[in-house]
Amino acid sequence: MEYSEIYIRRIRQLCKERGIAINKLATMSDVKQSTLDNIVRGITKNPRVKTLHKVAIAFNMTLSEFLNFDELNDYSFDDDPEDD
Repeated sequence: MEYSEIYIRRIRQLCKERGIAINKLATMSDVKQSTLDNIVRGITKNPRVKTLHKVAIAFNMTLSEFLNFDELNDYSFDDDPEDD
């Protein structure tokens, strides 16, 4: 699994758990709809930390809470094809 797929899953999972549509998340986070769409569709592979921070705040989380989950914590950059 690619690194970008991990945080896409995180965003989708949190939206599902909290009953928030992606367009509503865009409004809540003050992130452009097109930017958020590009992230969750995998077009934007490396979103800015500022963007992820805004998304985290919309979920009422700190950035560290948003990024602290098993799939991401267990990810190994040694196996990342994007770094080749």
